[in-house]
Amino acid sequence: MAIHTILFDLDGTLLPMDQDAFIQAYSRRLTAYMAPHGYDPQLFVKALWTGTGAMVKNNGSATNEAVFWQVFSFLVGKDARADLDIFDRFYRTDFQNVQSVCGFHPEAAATVRRLQARGFQVVLATNPLFPAVATESRIRWAGLTPEDFALYTTYEHCSFCKPNPSYYQEILDKLHLRAEECAMVGNDAGEDMVAGTLGMQTFLLTDCLINRTEQPVTTWPHGGFAELNAWLDTL
Repeated sequence: MAIHTILFDLDGTLLPMDQDAFIQAYSRRLTAYMAPHGYDPQLFVKALWTGTGAMVKNNGSATNEAVFWQVFSFLVGKDARADLDIFDRFYRTDFQNVQSVCGFHPEAAATVRRLQARGFQVVLATNPLFPAVATESRIRWAGLTPEDFALYTTYEHCSFCKPNPSYYQEILDKLHLRAEECAMVGNDAGEDMVAGTLGMQTFLLTDCLINRTEQPVTTWPHGGFAELNAWLDTL
């Protein structure tokens, strides 16, 4: 079956970054931004990452957004959803400073545009732990626009997270695709290459490699953007 849809991870793939540095900068800025609005910094950080962990474990019973706010609100002791406009303002303003800890690779956008020119459908399969406003910003940091993608996954519209294969199945269902029609490109051996268990072809981008279980990278087609584009040319 011919492949006509390419899925890309974002963080560490289209948008180069040290994930730990990104998480630290994001957490520090969000915590400082919310402190004047009545959030204890230590409790806030604990609630933020506990809520994030709950999204990762989501079994599809609700959206990731609903799961996060239920857990987060319980831990901070109030309905934090009443402050959604403040969180949204953070993502539109101070969050933009987090771009400084990210890199930029012009070949990322160029690769997407070449695929589009060849008639491929392109999907952004980024772990849906963020609201759309934050994901759209990170897309732009990579030199792309949200309109470049047939779908980009955010916490509002997803009910699973990586590395659960159901996350990828949810994308397939939304776009009425079969796994054999798709290929997944990502930098995380555990979270991205799991798409192969559904029948997708996979490519491991090694520029910002994450390989927590130290699997041999030779398990998959792999390399930098030059090797990726050579591999895409064979599809």
